Amino acid sequence: MNMPLSTSVPALRPGYRMQWEPVQDCHVLLYPEGMVKLNDSAAEVLKRVDGQRSVGEIIAELQTCFPSAAELDADVLAFIGDAHEQHWIRFR
Repeated sequence: MNMPLSTSVPALRPGYRMQWEPVQDCHVLLYPEGMVKLNDSAAEVLKRVDGQRSVGEIIAELQTCFPSAAELDADVLAFIGDAHEQHWIRFR
């Protein structure tokens, strides 16, 4: 897996959108071929993937929102790398 740079700016791919799904009781990522249920951590990251913020800015915001979570950098970088490999996001 290629890790994204902290200066990379991720965006959801066209046709993909994230929303709260009451029936599933979780956030989901919807795309033309289906749906992915997201855990809370994945949802918090993808909520910030807007095509405007860099990976570094997303990490900084998450650290501010969740100060007791240690070592967010590696986990967020790994998740964003995985999301890119799954073709959920692209980099601008």
